[in-house]
Amino acid sequence: MESHYATLALPQLPHSYYAYPSSMPSSNKVYPFWPCKRGSSQSTRLQCSKMFVPGFGEASPEKKAANNLHNFFTYTAVKIVAAQLESYNPEAYEELMEFLSRHSLNDGDKFCASLMRESSRHKNLALRIMEVRSAYCKNDFEWDNLKRLAFKMVDDSNTRLMMDYVVETTPVETEK
Repeated sequence: MESHYATLALPQLPHSYYAYPSSMPSSNKVYPFWPCKRGSSQSTRLQCSKMFVPGFGEASPEKKAANNLHNFFTYTAVKIVAAQLESYNPEAYEELMEFLSRHSLNDGDKFCASLMRESSRHKNLALRIMEVRSAYCKNDFEWDNLKRLAFKMVDDSNTRLMMDYVVETTPVETEK
């Protein structure tokens, strides 16, 4: 469910808006940049919803990520099928590699559609890739591990960037 509030970085908002919620304007004017609403006119309690992320058009960031994962699952399935073919069907492996040299894997559905229409042998390869893509997504991809790794990467990156900034901007006195 998407919210209809936009979000700005805190430094772009007046200091009083994010430091002291009770000092938020009490008029009925709508502030589309403010991610929270007042509960009632007598309460200073704020009711916050999820962030609206502008600039994604009709799709949410989650939809964009799902599209990228969908294409990644096609890439993964091609790698799996190619590895299988290399050991037991070298001729089909060569056909798949030749097709890969002419077609991009950036759009998984477009790749599979083109592969299906190449020839009947290629159609069988496309069906196998789609079967593996589905099985990998449903059974083998570690969704919990993805979430854990994404959280860790964001936290580690933020910490490293903040530490680098502090080191760069803090004068260090050298001993003489």
